[in-house]
Amino acid sequence: MLKPLTAPNLAALAGIRHGFFTRHGGISEGSYASLNCGPGSSDHAAAVSENRARVCAHLGARHVLSAHQVHGTRTVNAITAWSPEARPRADGIVTATPGLAVSALTADCAPVLLADPAAPVVAAAHAGWRGALEGILEATVAAMEELGARRDRISAAVGPAIGAAAYEVGPEFRATFLAHDPASAGFFVAGAARPHFDLPAYVADRLRRIGVGVAPATMPCTFTQGDDLFSYRRSQRHGETDYGRQISAIVLT
Repeated sequence: MLKPLTAPNLAALAGIRHGFFTRHGGISEGSYASLNCGPGSSDHAAAVSENRARVCAHLGARHVLSAHQVHGTRTVNAITAWSPEARPRADGIVTATPGLAVSALTADCAPVLLADPAAPVVAAAHAGWRGALEGILEATVAAMEELGARRDRISAAVGPAIGAAAYEVGPEFRATFLAHDPASAGFFVAGAARPHFDLPAYVADRLRRIGVGVAPATMPCTFTQGDDLFSYRRSQRHGETDYGRQISAIVLT
């Protein structure tokens, strides 16, 4: 059974369905169990396809689209569906087409879903630390505006990502952030040996800075919630060779 998490601000919008899907409700096995939706993983392609079909049906969508994510700032406008093999290289997808669910695939990075129902336009962004720092959120909002959205009408929510308690980083990481975005200083917390970074809070702050309304942070940590969520960093800790990806998706109905 699919067990997606939802954000109150997005759930309240008419004509829009969304979900931050967990790893429950699919058919994948082993370390991919069970709702692995990542076509870039080494899971069986047929299992990934079936898992994505279940997400699509849950949302009442005609297609669920994801991109080949590269931790950059490129966005694409989904006008029609594409196949998993033809997915564009991008980290943000926007659409004004009803029935096309746009998504982000994550396993520690922050998935962000956005909507302006008055336009109407929806979007999904994949915000790892590099993409967030370099501007994927701003680029996604700008792409929504090109389709008629207004940032003062946009509602956004940040999904499950690695939390600060689990996200230990090096001093060079902190120095990179402070050099490019001095306002990021407050998102680093002291750790026993090295600093920790609060990625979900930083992503939410970047959205607020450009005038987008963001849901309160209530989503779980991917690293610590192994029964419910995939985590790249946890897979590395356990010496695994690959890992599953959870999907976060939004659609105009």
